[in-house]
Amino acid sequence: MYTESIEDYLKAIYEIQKENGKVSTNSLSEMLSVAPASATGMIKKLSEKKLVTHKRYQGVKLTKAGQKISLEIIRHHRLIELYLAEALGVPWDQVHEEAEKWEHVLSEDLEDRMDAALGYPTRDPHGSPIPSRDGTILELDSIPLADLRAGQSAVVDEVSDHDPDLLRYVGKMGLYPKTKFKVLSIEPFNGPIKIKVEKSEHILGPGAAQYVFVTDIKGSKSEASQ
Repeated sequence: MYTESIEDYLKAIYEIQKENGKVSTNSLSEMLSVAPASATGMIKKLSEKKLVTHKRYQGVKLTKAGQKISLEIIRHHRLIELYLAEALGVPWDQVHEEAEKWEHVLSEDLEDRMDAALGYPTRDPHGSPIPSRDGTILELDSIPLADLRAGQSAVVDEVSDHDPDLLRYVGKMGLYPKTKFKVLSIEPFNGPIKIKVEKSEHILGPGAAQYVFVTDIKGSKSEASQ
């Protein structure tokens, strides 16, 4: 049994490692809003427990034991998010904060019951994969919406849940997982992106488009003039 603090660090290391490949003390302290000295102290503790390895200039890496714990916490978190959304009707921009409070105290029995009640889901409300009970996780093959070109169509695969305002912003446009849309135009110099969702047109900021991940991409730039 590990403390909530240890579990939070392991989860954060996994998330940074997945996104950037390298986990520095500074990136970890920024994500967890702690002083670099506190992060350094915890990294040393995790290393002593053989949950991470830490080499100078190479950053922090999870060991197999550390990754197993991190994926278990992520599984709890995402199952709770889906349960809150589907069973209790909690908006998708609010489930993340609530799940942060529950993820450390969810028992294995309740985890199994929740999993069964939801029909053994593989994705959370934001499209993020839910790790399996045996510690495996689906690797998504998607790209940011910001990388699309005018004339292309795609399907929303996942939306980052790091910012509730972002979720409300894209939610108003209907950009939920499995939603089909088309890029109508893109203003030059990293300008706004005009998209069409069903029969409605919306303007999406390029900053937000970096956090909407898409798949099933069709069409090409040449279609924009048709």
